[in-house]
Amino acid sequence: MITKAHILAEIARTAKANKAVPLGARRFYTETGIKQTDWLGKYWSKWGDAIREAGLTPNTLQVGYGETRLMELLASFARELGRFPGRTDIQLKTYRDKGFPDRNTFRRLGKKEELVAKLAAFCRTRPDYHDVLKLCTSVEPAEDDADPAIEAEEAFGYVYLLKSGRFFKIGRTNAMGRREYELAIQLPQKATRVHSIKTDDPVGIEDYWHRRFADRRKNGEWFELTTRDVAAFKRRKFM
Repeated sequence: MITKAHILAEIARTAKANKAVPLGARRFYTETGIKQTDWLGKYWSKWGDAIREAGLTPNTLQVGYGETRLMELLASFARELGRFPGRTDIQLKTYRDKGFPDRNTFRRLGKKEELVAKLAAFCRTRPDYHDVLKLCTSVEPAEDDADPAIEAEEAFGYVYLLKSGRFFKIGRTNAMGRREYELAIQLPQKATRVHSIKTDDPVGIEDYWHRRFADRRKNGEWFELTTRDVAAFKRRKFM
């Protein structure tokens, strides 16, 4: 059973990692694995009450983004990157910048080709965005004859936790078994898989866990984790 004290501690921890801004209930579940059923009707009747008891101020509801505002944000981000942002770029930006919309918000404007076309049309009418227009015209079109089954398979990967001696490695791969074999050859001690998380954003999710355990990093992708750290990782099946 997940205790009230544990939930409050996780609210405080995730808020601290999010620039002192408490997470909404859905994102809190994604970050911690603590479900709504773990607290609703048991400890609090509303998520805002849990936030207040943790000593924080609940977020106010955000007004939905209009298309013009989305184009402005996307154009500025493209300028920052020096290229048109991919879905992983957007996901990482969302993790790091609370005010930036997530990739699902941009998806409502269409597929990548449609989004590029809309951003290009937006930039053509604004002289201050003509540098971004050049970035849009340099985006290569997607292959029309790509196999959907292959695309679906390639869209997913894994973020894994391996243990070798007293240290843990957090890495990513598109082929879990092959990566284990490669590491077994490279490492002086036997490495065992503790857990793996399936994800459609391996880069972003690996980055999330690296940042979450940054204070436990020993070298590169190797960390000295506690039992609680490992349990937190193992709670996730998909991210």
